[in-house]
Amino acid sequence: MYKKSVFLLCLILLMSGVKTRAQQTQDSLIISLDQAIEIALEESNSIKIADLTIEKSGYSKKGTYAALYPNISASGSYQRTIKKQVMAMDFGGNAMEIEIGKWNNVNAGVSAAMPLVNAQLWQSLKLSALDVEIAVEQARSSKISMIAQVKKAYYAVLLAQQAYDVYKDVYANATKNYEHTEQLYNAGKASEYEYLRAQVNVKNTEPNLYSSLMAIDLAIWQLKAVMGIDLNAKIGVQGNIDEYKDEMMAYDLSSNMNLENNTTLAQMRLQDKQLERTIKMTKYQYIPTLSGSISYNYIAMGDDFKFRWNPYSVVGLSLNIPIFDGFSKHNNIKQYQASKDILQLTMQDTERNLQIAFKNYENQIATYMKNYSAAESTMEMAQRSYDIAEKMYQLGKATLLELNDAQLALVQAQLTKSQAVYNFMVTKAAMEELAGNEE
Repeated sequence: MYKKSVFLLCLILLMSGVKTRAQQTQDSLIISLDQAIEIALEESNSIKIADLTIEKSGYSKKGTYAALYPNISASGSYQRTIKKQVMAMDFGGNAMEIEIGKWNNVNAGVSAAMPLVNAQLWQSLKLSALDVEIAVEQARSSKISMIAQVKKAYYAVLLAQQAYDVYKDVYANATKNYEHTEQLYNAGKASEYEYLRAQVNVKNTEPNLYSSLMAIDLAIWQLKAVMGIDLNAKIGVQGNIDEYKDEMMAYDLSSNMNLENNTTLAQMRLQDKQLERTIKMTKYQYIPTLSGSISYNYIAMGDDFKFRWNPYSVVGLSLNIPIFDGFSKHNNIKQYQASKDILQLTMQDTERNLQIAFKNYENQIATYMKNYSAAESTMEMAQRSYDIAEKMYQLGKATLLELNDAQLALVQAQLTKSQAVYNFMVTKAAMEELAGNEE
């Protein structure tokens, strides 16, 4: 009687946990994969940082273009003479000292200057444009990475839910078998060993059911963290992991590998252009520069503040011809060229490693497809085997151990199927990230 009471208590607690889970799902906002990606792209801090980086680079580019416009400034100054300068001179054989200047001196004016010929500046403008392109590519990289993370987290939730459904069925079967065994035991047609073994089977299924419930909660928390939303928000996901089996079986393994849009290689190509522009800009430092300037000023001097303003203006050209700088520019060019050569070699190694990774993903997908096919055929046999073992057990022609073995084989086949689909979808998401797909 005591054992039966304990068992019923555990059953009530377990079913309350299942009901709680169902109530949470009912109260949650159910989202699709596309909605999860859309929310992540709107709420994620990494995407916001990438957008701000683009905006920052745009301002930097505009600041560089400002060098092409005239630099106009106004100035003014006032000086009060404390002691005037004295000039000594001979006049008709007599020494004379004359004070020079006025007590008050005022100067005000406007000046403008701009480059007329400056090849280095023109190259720096192109360099700034490349900075913006790199920022845009980095933002695209963040977006691609975010999409892949959301997909993987979303599939993890689906897998956890599928595992929970499997273990829930296992628990239901174990409970049904226990009830049948209890009836046989009370009628004297089953031994105490079988009765106790049926109780143990129910108890053994409970940890997996509890663990699968916790796995769902953890997977949803990870999905919310990736999406950048409040961790206390109640959300659920649409679909079932097995719904992607058709996509897996229809996947074309003969598709050609295309790394043209890979964001890592794209950024390295832009960095290569950047170094090339830097080398040109340094070489253009050997070219003379010409700039023009104009100023218009007023000056006034007087011992009192009754000034008479006198205007004067100046127009000028300034030519700067580089002659010798201690081989500074020459060494800088060599340094940038070495960096460019290093980058070229790094790009080659990176592309080879990406090709290897891509090929490895394709091999993994082929393996997952085979695993699914094998698990699917195994599951059909395992389900048939379990149905037969269950009927034979009910007729007393099979032992509980044989029924448990059939149940274990069925569970393994079910989980292997779902795991194969999950592994395929995660690997496919990684391949799409590698290829630089933004969908």
